[in-house]
Amino acid sequence: MSETAHKFDPTILREYDIRGIVGQTLSDTDARAIGRAYAVTLHAAGGRRVAVGYDGRLTSPELEVGVDVVEIGLASTPMLYYAVWRLDTDGGIQITGSHNPPDFNGFKMMMGKKSFYGADIQKLGEIAGKGDFESGKGSVEKRPVLDDYAKRLLKDVKPGRKLKVAWDTGNGAVGVSIRAVVDKLPGTHFILNEKVDGTFPAHHPDPTVPENLKELQAKVKKEGCDLGIAFDGDGDRIGAIDGKGRILWGDQLMILWARDVLKSHPGATIIGDVKASQALFDEIQRAGGTPLMWKTGHSLIKTKMAELKAPLAGEMSGHVFFADTFYGFDDALYCGLRLLNIVAAGKQSLAEMRDKLPYFVNTPELRFDCPDDRKFKVVEEVKARLKKAGARVNDIDGVRVSTPDGWWLLRASNTQPVLVARCESANETGLERLKADLKAALSASDVSLPDEASAHH
Repeated sequence: MSETAHKFDPTILREYDIRGIVGQTLSDTDARAIGRAYAVTLHAAGGRRVAVGYDGRLTSPELEVGVDVVEIGLASTPMLYYAVWRLDTDGGIQITGSHNPPDFNGFKMMMGKKSFYGADIQKLGEIAGKGDFESGKGSVEKRPVLDDYAKRLLKDVKPGRKLKVAWDTGNGAVGVSIRAVVDKLPGTHFILNEKVDGTFPAHHPDPTVPENLKELQAKVKKEGCDLGIAFDGDGDRIGAIDGKGRILWGDQLMILWARDVLKSHPGATIIGDVKASQALFDEIQRAGGTPLMWKTGHSLIKTKMAELKAPLAGEMSGHVFFADTFYGFDDALYCGLRLLNIVAAGKQSLAEMRDKLPYFVNTPELRFDCPDDRKFKVVEEVKARLKKAGARVNDIDGVRVSTPDGWWLLRASNTQPVLVARCESANETGLERLKADLKAALSASDVSLPDEASAHH
């Protein structure tokens, strides 16, 4: 049974996935050990068949490892998730570095139809560390799913007025599927950076960073588009801009989707993460839904959603999950189509919808370095002092403190040696007071808040 034990670099086994720098913290040998440890877990759960896909990174194809593999080839992460449902495999592995720089790669996994994360990932490290691998012959079967996948996405497109839309795939894996879907849509469509290229020549593929949306904004302006949609490197996170080139953040988009979903699912629970605006939770309630604030992290939210049978969930980072007529996984291309449905059905433009959203001022997500062995302790210390002072605290994920001015959040990143903070108020004066509160709370633990806490609306 036991073969050579294998030790991973501890930084690669993360909360939601496995990720490292190719040739430094992640090697071919690591990839093989991950595949074999996953196979042990799969067999223990009574499974045999696994769907495997890879994104556009230059290192993805060479990391593939053999179990009983149904190979879907170059694909976005949502296409791999879809393959697990469509082909009814016992699990899935997507080889992807998500939105990290080109020299990163990694693995996002499913066991059955569920997310594989947290303790499951740590267990792979234990299996490999003991060398408890099994040997046995696997088979490889090639099953392209692009046509089926495109058909499934298009099935939920509703008729409406014709739109002019710009799409920026950022040279990421959505480039594989974008034409198969967009070419069948009514209206006029412009696709930017369609060629899948793991060096990401146009810009970094993270649609939550304003800098990365400049090219899309220019295209929307030049062509007079109704809206623009952007994707991250592996296609599970969405970014959007209106016809005036303004960014709609994850929580603003969630308000629009929530109102739409609640029409057919009155009273349903809709989940947002702790970083989301108070406006999202208020608007879910106003539209007759039951808002739930949950922990940040796509695996954590997907799991909570399945448990509560919620038809919609989403987070600030642009991971959004529809389970009303879809499978409850994060597919940014599908989310884009659901946004087009809303805009095409109404008389208002996306810009007009954005203008009518509740007005708050908030800081962007503030991220500042804090060592891994200290970050959770800082949050605990701050929480203890707040509770002692009788503050109103939601501690589902870090601390989210409500005051008459609004709220501020402090949490430890699950994936980096970083603390994350955010503040939101109805006006600038309130925001300044919240930032002062946050600063004071941190300085009592000898941590200083960086200065870039400028407001965005």
